[in-house]
Amino acid sequence: MNFSTRTNWDLAENDLAVAVRAARAAGTELLDLTVSNPTDCGFLYDANALLKPLSQLEAMHYEPDPLGMATARAAVAQYYRNAGAEVAVERLCLTTSTSEAYSFLFRLLCDPGDEVLIARPSYPLFDFIARLDDVRLVEYPLLYDYGWHIDLHALEQAITPRTRAIVVVHPNNPTGNFASEAARAALDELCARHDLALIVDEVFLDYSMEETKPHSFAAGRSQALTFVLSGLSKVCGLPQMKVSWIAANGPDDAVARAMARIEVIADTFLSMNAPMQQALPHWLAGREDLQRQIRTRMQTNLTVLDARLPGTLANRLVMQGGWIVVLRVPRTVKGRPFAEASLEQGVVVQPGEFYGLPEGRAVLSLLTPSSVWQRGLALLPID
Repeated sequence: MNFSTRTNWDLAENDLAVAVRAARAAGTELLDLTVSNPTDCGFLYDANALLKPLSQLEAMHYEPDPLGMATARAAVAQYYRNAGAEVAVERLCLTTSTSEAYSFLFRLLCDPGDEVLIARPSYPLFDFIARLDDVRLVEYPLLYDYGWHIDLHALEQAITPRTRAIVVVHPNNPTGNFASEAARAALDELCARHDLALIVDEVFLDYSMEETKPHSFAAGRSQALTFVLSGLSKVCGLPQMKVSWIAANGPDDAVARAMARIEVIADTFLSMNAPMQQALPHWLAGREDLQRQIRTRMQTNLTVLDARLPGTLANRLVMQGGWIVVLRVPRTVKGRPFAEASLEQGVVVQPGEFYGLPEGRAVLSLLTPSSVWQRGLALLPID
């Protein structure tokens, strides 16, 4: 049987994954400092309040709307209004995930072989989505100098006649940096000048480590056609509910033409289901409690981490938001890569190379339950 070359992935496990699986199979207790699924992290969910909206009788009636039910999109518009951004419901499209949202936009903007610029370091999921949509990813660098920032010169140098869009993650995963207001203005001008779309992933926007919450790219009016992505996975800590969205910004004519095409793409699949859309207003309205729990966990774990690092061989890179923290660590410990040496101590960390970071970086999740976090940090081979 011949399969499509777009699915010709190397599915072999990496050496660390094999070692972790073997250790668990042998019954070894592992302290996992990488868990980022909020439903596995000991947060308190009000199950009755969350599940009750799924039993609404209105969900028994099938009334397909490719962009999503008006009431559900109105709830998303209210979410942005609370963040200081006015987004008309006509500029919103509901999707089942941000992955689906990316796929919709790649299909909207790109012909096979066209290019989309993405940051390095970044989350590796983009590779799979782009390949499935026959899109070529081209990297532009994030630079670190007492904090992360976009190398705007290198970004512009990477633009070719096949470039169709620039992806910005705000804040980035795993570096945790927000695009500054100056960078936002520069990106908008650059995209408008080169007739490119700007795709901004804001799933972690609500989890700033700073007192002042950065602005959404949905706020104001962009010169360039801009698409902002977010969803319940992070906003409400509900990855299992599979509700996300696209919010369009930019010149009225460009947005109108884009939304007309997105509507056809969405109508082709009609992937959103009625119960989730009926429940969406209730879930978004109740998001503050879990967000408060998550922010408290993040702050507590970060305080413990910062107390652990002085006098060791590791230090923490500056982060502004998100659930992930990056450590600068020894490349090897007694001849073993740092992540492998940590595993030998019963601690699971992710090598920075998984995200395109250089060697000597370890990636940890601030969602880790505090007791596991404290024990795991104590065992890290950094002394």
